[in-house]
Amino acid sequence: MNKGEFTRALAEKTGLTIKDSTAALEATLDIIQETLQKGEPVSFVGFGVFEVKRRAARIGRNPRTKEAVEIAASKAPAFKPGKPLKEAING
Repeated sequence: MNKGEFTRALAEKTGLTIKDSTAALEATLDIIQETLQKGEPVSFVGFGVFEVKRRAARIGRNPRTKEAVEIAASKAPAFKPGKPLKEAING
């Protein structure tokens, strides 16, 4: 499902117009992104938690030359599903 399909499904389920459901989805995604940028998690009970994972700097290898390469520390968004979501998917 892509963003457009999701927006249409949201409009059908809520009775909102497609324009309003697009605005609601955009606002939701913006809030999640802004919260993660602050380093804070976003938790939806029964669904899951969006959070930022920190990756430490490390030494890697270039597979072609076998030369050691320094990989910088980074942050990455992550999602941890809640138990009800896992159960719904695994049926």
